[in-house]
Amino acid sequence: MASSSDVPAIETRALTKRYGDVVAVDRLDLVVPTGSVVALLGPNGAGKTTTVRMIATLVRPTSGTATVGGRDVVAEGDAVRRQISLTGQFAALDPNLTGRENLRLVAALRGHDRATARRVADALVERFDGAEFADRTIGKVSGGQRRRMDLAASLVHQPSLLVLDEPTTGLDPRSRQIVWGTVRELVADGVTLLLTTQYLDEADALADRIVLIDHGRQVAAGTAAELKRTVGAQRIDVVAVDAAGLETLRSRLSERYEVSVSPELRMLSIPAPAEVDDLAGVTDAVAATGVSVDELALRRPSLDDAFLALTGRPPARDEADEPVPAAEAA
Repeated sequence: MASSSDVPAIETRALTKRYGDVVAVDRLDLVVPTGSVVALLGPNGAGKTTTVRMIATLVRPTSGTATVGGRDVVAEGDAVRRQISLTGQFAALDPNLTGRENLRLVAALRGHDRATARRVADALVERFDGAEFADRTIGKVSGGQRRRMDLAASLVHQPSLLVLDEPTTGLDPRSRQIVWGTVRELVADGVTLLLTTQYLDEADALADRIVLIDHGRQVAAGTAAELKRTVGAQRIDVVAVDAAGLETLRSRLSERYEVSVSPELRMLSIPAPAEVDDLAGVTDAVAATGVSVDELALRRPSLDDAFLALTGRPPARDEADEPVPAAEAA
């Protein structure tokens, strides 16, 4: 008999969601191993938020299946909801209560007595470094502070699966680092995390595995390093001072090297040679053109490069993948 750790935290098979003629999620197969961090990335409208809503039992799939800890999200919705906690893109707190009061309220709704609710709330305030604002009404704190309290509320019942939909959008750098640190602590404690994010560096820093979706379909999956390798090897980027200089660089260097040009960035890129001597030769060739440059740098492929190569467009926030009719709620 398989142990609980052998059962994926999330598994979807041919998961599909249609809204009329619009296919928001198209036969998506996804596996999130227990105790791991998996990030869903994709351009605006790719289907990330719709996928999260189906996994969280908020929207019924049109077809296909999804399980959480082996429980079917449609047939066993109550059991699924007891295992997970979802933090959506927008704070779901009472603006007339303080942050601490909101946490106590959530704890009470989860069945804790008054004394326990106080202890849980105080511990979460400390964990999210919120003492300086936790006793102010949520309607009067900054967006980043409100977001931190919203994330704290998602941990009141210590879920085995935490689903975070764009968790650090709008946060200042300090708040973002606090959230990242908390995520790492939770994973170390055995919590499984499914993350959607518009920040590729966030996925790079936190995720064990990244699943890239576009038009509702999976187009690539792997570790950040594996996705970066799909772009190719290192490159030399040369940034010209002006458009005329860029054209001169393109004309002269294309005689010797395979070049690609980004006019909007005034940048020319050349695949980096494997040998150091050849690398110096590229630098000498740039100098020989007589063109003034702002920058000449050796770069490794980034997750941004992989994203652009695989989807042909940059990442963007899913403000709303598509409308969610009330009748669709599970």
